[in-house]
Amino acid sequence: MNLSQLKSWACAALLVAACALAQAQGNRSGTQSKISVVASTVPANGDVNPYGIVRVPRSSGSLMKGSILISNFNNSANLQGTGTTIVQITPDGTNTLFAQIDANSLPGPCPGGIGLTTALAVLRTGWVIVGSLPTTDGTAATAQAGCLLVLDNHGKVWETFYGSLINGPWDMTALDAGSSADLFVSNVLNGTVAAGGKVVHGGTVVRLTLNIVSGSMPALQSMTVIGSGFAERTDPAALVIGPTGLGLDASARTLYVADSLNNRVTAIPDPLFRVTSAGIGATVSQGGDLNDPLGLTVAPNGNILTVNGNNGFLVETTPDGEQIHKKLLDNTGNPPGAGALFGLIDPQGVGIYFVDDASNTLNLFH
Repeated sequence: MNLSQLKSWACAALLVAACALAQAQGNRSGTQSKISVVASTVPANGDVNPYGIVRVPRSSGSLMKGSILISNFNNSANLQGTGTTIVQITPDGTNTLFAQIDANSLPGPCPGGIGLTTALAVLRTGWVIVGSLPTTDGTAATAQAGCLLVLDNHGKVWETFYGSLINGPWDMTALDAGSSADLFVSNVLNGTVAAGGKVVHGGTVVRLTLNIVSGSMPALQSMTVIGSGFAERTDPAALVIGPTGLGLDASARTLYVADSLNNRVTAIPDPLFRVTSAGIGATVSQGGDLNDPLGLTVAPNGNILTVNGNNGFLVETTPDGEQIHKKLLDNTGNPPGAGALFGLIDPQGVGIYFVDDASNTLNLFH
């Protein structure tokens, strides 16, 4: 079976599964309202600022099916772009260290070092991919391009993906077909640091196509820019603001992007096969309850879930752009909820897991 056939098979399987889930679950986020703390996300070395979040699909090595992997962006001194750890949290709240990455012993280049971002994925074959947007002092002035790090199922780094198209990898989603996978990565450092806080329109979404042979590391087949022109700028509180959350619809025919600076969600068509950039895509929804949307995921019912960086709200939007629900997930800080929310996922029959940067916890909205 060739790569195109694998993609077609994966898309069809996703569509069938999503339809069944939608019928079984309905519009869950609007009917339940309990928030529970699952566990602290802080490992023994004191890393804070949980960013990326992904659910483990299969048990393999140190990975436990159904557990949540979380990447930390800050070190124990709370300096952004210096976090080096990925923790694994079980549904019952047990926190263990999955990986602690040493910038001095990498198998390949990662310009600037290690500062783990929201770009996090785990494949069925046990490979984990995480983005790095590093700084040396926690400020945007020292931010460098970083890379994507490929770890095995025991947390060891085996290779890095880097270069001109990987420039500040900020978030990621993946389509996993087993022997192949496509990674979709947003990048936020194209001209951003040089602009010194001014808005530039260099943010990109890049597709990385991987070939995965049993017993071997994932082999990078191609990198393609499928989205470009997104607004981005440095920020003293958030380090960088730019295109963040990414999510595929059930058929994998649309990739949704959280365009944070413009308070909107956009849609890139044909993300699996397009060979040219769609620019920022088509606007799905803008303004209203969207207020610096950061994390993004597609719910089992097909609706788009985003969390706001400016006020701590979760917003549910239909594919045709109607904002139908919102829920306050964090109201701490000044202004309330600002800077607290980033990654989120919506597993079948469980609820919405989200990381809270204000409390350094994994929480469950159910």
